[in-house]
Amino acid sequence: MATFLYKVGRLAFRRRHYVALLWIALLTLAGVGAASAPAAGASSFSVPGTEAQKAFDLLEQRFPGMSADGATARVVFKAPAGEKLDTGANKATVERTVKDLGDGSEVVSVADPFKGKAVSKDGTIAYASVKYKVSGMELKDASKDALTDTAEQARKAGLTVEVGGDALTATPETGSTEIIGIAIAAVVLVITFGSLLAAGFPLLTALIGVGIGVSTITALASALDLGTTTSTLAMMIGLAVGIDYALFIVSRYRAELAEGREREDAAGRAVGTAGSAVVFAGLTVVIALVGLAVVNIPMLTKMGVAAAGTVAIAVLIALTLIPALLGYAGKKIKPTGQKSKLLGGGRAKAAEKSARPNMGTRWASFVVRRPLAVLLLGVIGLGAAAIPAASLELGLPDDGSQPTSTTQRRAYDLLSEGFGPGFNGPLMVVVDAKDSKTPKADVTTVTDKIKALKDVTTVTPASFNKDGDTATITVVPDSKPSSVTTEDLVHGIRDAGAQVKADTDSSVLVTGTTAMNIDVSQKLNDALIPYLILVVGLAFLLLIVVFRSILVPLKAALGFLLSVMAALGAVVAVFQWGWLSGLMGVEETGPVMSMMPIFMVGVVFGLAMDYEVFLVTRIREAHVHGEKPSQSIVTGFRHSARVVTAAAVIMIAVFSGFISSSESMIKMIGFGLAIAVFFDAFVVRMAIVPAVLALLGKRAWWLPKWLNRILPNVDVEGEGLRELDSKDSDPDEDRELVRA
Repeated sequence: MATFLYKVGRLAFRRRHYVALLWIALLTLAGVGAASAPAAGASSFSVPGTEAQKAFDLLEQRFPGMSADGATARVVFKAPAGEKLDTGANKATVERTVKDLGDGSEVVSVADPFKGKAVSKDGTIAYASVKYKVSGMELKDASKDALTDTAEQARKAGLTVEVGGDALTATPETGSTEIIGIAIAAVVLVITFGSLLAAGFPLLTALIGVGIGVSTITALASALDLGTTTSTLAMMIGLAVGIDYALFIVSRYRAELAEGREREDAAGRAVGTAGSAVVFAGLTVVIALVGLAVVNIPMLTKMGVAAAGTVAIAVLIALTLIPALLGYAGKKIKPTGQKSKLLGGGRAKAAEKSARPNMGTRWASFVVRRPLAVLLLGVIGLGAAAIPAASLELGLPDDGSQPTSTTQRRAYDLLSEGFGPGFNGPLMVVVDAKDSKTPKADVTTVTDKIKALKDVTTVTPASFNKDGDTATITVVPDSKPSSVTTEDLVHGIRDAGAQVKADTDSSVLVTGTTAMNIDVSQKLNDALIPYLILVVGLAFLLLIVVFRSILVPLKAALGFLLSVMAALGAVVAVFQWGWLSGLMGVEETGPVMSMMPIFMVGVVFGLAMDYEVFLVTRIREAHVHGEKPSQSIVTGFRHSARVVTAAAVIMIAVFSGFISSSESMIKMIGFGLAIAVFFDAFVVRMAIVPAVLALLGKRAWWLPKWLNRILPNVDVEGEGLRELDSKDSDPDEDRELVRA
C-alpha cells in the first residue's frame, strides 16, 4: 500500500492543476445539487420493535385521522396575582386564544380548558392542548410561528402564557465559545507548523471536504429522508478528521524535507507513510459510524452512514488534494524545525533550538525509564475518574431539562405547580380487544389494575374507536417524566397488561412520549454491548493487519475502553451529580442522555484510533528499520508527539465550543467528547501506550508464524519505499498507476 500511495502522492503533486480542478468541480457540483434540491424537513422518527412504536402503529390503523404520533402543544395560562382564570376578562382571553389556536392548517384539535376540566383546583392555572397532524420534527415553521404569536397576544392581555410540548423546539444557542474553539484550532496549527500557509492547508481541505459532504447530504436529504439533523454529525466528524488527516500528512512532508528529500519525493513519501496511517485510521472511523446500524433506529443509521461518507471524502482529500496544494506552495513550506520569516524563521537562536531534543523526545525518554510508574499512575487516574459511571442513569431529555429562560421550561414548571410533576409526561395505554368477546369488560379490568398501581395520580375514562374494539386510557403519573419512578410505573402497567393478556384475549400496550423515551433508552442500552463487540472486534482485526501484532491492538482496545469509561464518569459527575454544574452552565441535573454512551463509543473510538495508528505506526516504522524497542518509542514520539498533541488540542477546543449551548443535550455531547479526547490522547496514547510498549519490549510485536503467513502485507510503515530513491519516478509511472 505504501508504494501505491507513494505514487498517488507524487502524481497529485505533479498533476496538481488537474487534482485541484477535480475537487473544485466536485464541490461545485455538490453545491449546485444542494441549492437545487427541494427543502428537506426533519427526518421521520421511528423505533422499530419497541412497544411504544407498535402502539403508535396500532392507533394509526384503528383510529384513522387521529395522528397518534402527531405533535402536541400545551399552552399554559396563569392568572395575575389575586385573580382566577374562570372569571371576567381572563376567561374571555383564554377562550379567544383557544379559538385562534385552532385556525392552523396542521391543527387537528384544540381542547378548551374550561370544557375539558383542565383548570387547577385553585383556578389560577389552566392549559389548552393542541394536537397536530404531523410529528414535531415535521411541523412547519409557519405552524410554530402561529403558536408563539397566539401566545404572545394572550400575554399582552395580562396573562402569563407559556408553551410546552414537542410542537415547539427551542433553537440551540451555542454562544461565542464555538467561534473561539475554531480560532484556537487555527492558532494551534500555526504554532505546530510555524507557518501561516502550512497551518491553513488542514483548515482549507477540511472545509472543502465538509462542504462536499454536507452539500451532498443536503441534495439527497429529501429523497432519502435524511432530515436536517443528519448533516450536523457529518459536519462535526468531518471537520475533526479532516483537520487531523491533513495535519498528519503535512507534518510528515515537512519531516521528509528535513531529511533532505526533493519536494515531489517528500510529498510521495508523506502520502505513502502517513497516508497509509490515514487510510486505516479512516477505516476505523467508518466502521464505528456505519456500525450504528446495529441499534436499529433508522434515523441514527442514516446519520452514521452520512458521517462515514464525509470521513471517506476527508481521506481522499488528504491523499490527493494535500500533495497538490503542497506542490503549489513550493518552497514556502519549510522543513520541520524551520519557521517562516514572519514567525521568526531563519534566526540563529531558532536553529540552535531546533537542534535540542523536543518535548516529545524528552517525555518518551522519561516514560521509557519509568514505564511501570507511568502505567500505574495513568490507569489509577482513569479508574478513579470512571467511578461515577457506576451510578449512570440513562434517559432522554424533556422540557424539564431546558434552561429556565425558555418557554418550554416555564410551561413545564407551571404545569407541575398546578397539576403535579407527572402531568408533564402522561402515559397512553392502548387496549387491543379486537379478538375479545367482552371488550368493555376487559378495558374495565385494565383500568382497575392501573388504578391499583403506585405512583398513579389520575386515570381517565377509556375512549373507544368506532368499531369498539380498541380503547385508549390516559394515565397521569405522580412523578416527573424522567424519573426512575415513572419508568417503574411503565413497566408495572406492562406487567399488569401481560396478566390481562393471559386471562383474556385483549392486549395492552403503553405508549406516549414518556414511554417512547423509556423504550428508546432501553433499546440503546441493549445495543451498547453488541455495538462494542462489533466495532472493537472489527477494528482489532484491522489493527492486527496494520501493526502485525496481537498485543498492540489489544492494548489499543483496552486503552480506548478505559478512556471512554473515564469520560462517562466525568459526564455523570457533572450532569447527573451536579459537580461543577455552575461552571458548566448546567441548570438542571438528571439522567444522562441515553444516546450518550453509544454516541461517545462511536465518535471517540474513531478519533482514538486516529491517534493510535499515527503514533504507533511511527514507532513500528522505527522498529522495522532496525531500532531497539526503547529507542523506537523515543523516535516515534520525536516525530509524532507534537502532531498528535496539536490534533488533540484542536479537537478539544472545537468540542468545548458546544458546552456553551443553551440545549442541555448539545452541552452534554460537547463536554463528553472534549473530556474523552483529553483522556484518550494525553493519558492513554501519550502515557499508557509508550509505557506498555516499553514494558513489553520486542514481545509487543509478536505475531504467530501461521498468522503472519496468511495476513496481507499492507506495509503501512513504508518499508517498500526504502527501495526507491529520491529522484522523480519513471515517465511511465502515471500509466502504471492507472493500470494499478
